[in-house]
Amino acid sequence: MHITSKGQVTIPQELRERHGFLPLTEVDFVEEGDRVYLKKAGSPSRGEALVRRLAGSATVRMSTDEILALTRGD
Repeated sequence: MHITSKGQVTIPQELRERHGFLPLTEVDFVEEGDRVYLKKAGSPSRGEALVRRLAGSATVRMSTDEILALTRGD
């Protein structure tokens, strides 16, 4: 593995999958002595970010009972 002229490194697919490094995952570099570690930043997961973005965007005002009646076919 090598660092490109732009300072980029490719994280092997197996490691990305095992540790959940998905596209757009925010990361931090942590220095400890003469070592540098890569870790996920404290940012929200993709699912959390999606829920936050969609929260409050509904245009239909229905109660929970009305929604459940629709989904149950009542």
